[in-house]
Amino acid sequence: MTKIYIIDADNCLSVESEAPAAIEGGASFTSQEELADATKDWPAIRLVEVWNSFAGAPPFGDLKEVRRFTDRKSGIARIWNAAQRLGEDLEKETAAKPVPTPKPKKASSKPTAAKGAPAKAKATKGATAKDGATGAKPAREGSKTAQVIALLQRKNGATLAEIMDKMGWQKHTVRGFMAGAMKKAGFNVESFKPEGGERTYRIPA
Repeated sequence: MTKIYIIDADNCLSVESEAPAAIEGGASFTSQEELADATKDWPAIRLVEVWNSFAGAPPFGDLKEVRRFTDRKSGIARIWNAAQRLGEDLEKETAAKPVPTPKPKKASSKPTAAKGAPAKAKATKGATAKDGATGAKPAREGSKTAQVIALLQRKNGATLAEIMDKMGWQKHTVRGFMAGAMKKAGFNVESFKPEGGERTYRIPA
C-alpha cells in the first residue's frame, strides 16, 4: 500500500493513500530520502517547528518538543520515524475498512419549496466564541478548523466517529489534525476514552 506523507504550509504532518494535489509551501514524500530532498532548502528552525507541531499530542504523546536538533540529518530521521505511526494507522484502517454495499435510492419525502419562497438560512457555527478566553488564534469562519472547534467546544466534546462523519475524514486524518492544526492554532485539546465509550476530543471551557 502506498503511503504519501505530507507537511503542509502550516507545518502540519499527515498521511494519505493517494497522491495529493500540488502542496503550496509544503512537501510530500514517501521515504526518508525524499523527505530530506524535499526539505533541503528549508531552514533548520522549520524542521523544529514541524516536530513541535505534533510532539506531545495524540498519537505522539510520548514525544517531547525540542528547541533544536543536533543536526539536519537527525531532525529528518526523527520526523520520518514519527511519521511512520500515522502510516501504520492508515494501513490498519484500510485493511479493516469494509466494502460498502450500494443501497437503492429512495424517493425523497421532503416537500419541495414553492418558487419564490425565501430560502432557509443556515445556522452559523460559533466556532471562535471562546478564542479570546483561551488565547488561541481565531479560525476563519466556515473553515475546517472552525467547524472542528465548534464540535470540540460542546459540553461533552465530540467523538472520533462524530468528527469523521461531520468532516468526511478517516481516523488518521482526525488524529493528524488534532496533533497538528489544533495544536498549531493554540488550542489545548483533551483526548480521552470513557469506559466502554469511544475516543473523544474536547476543548476545555
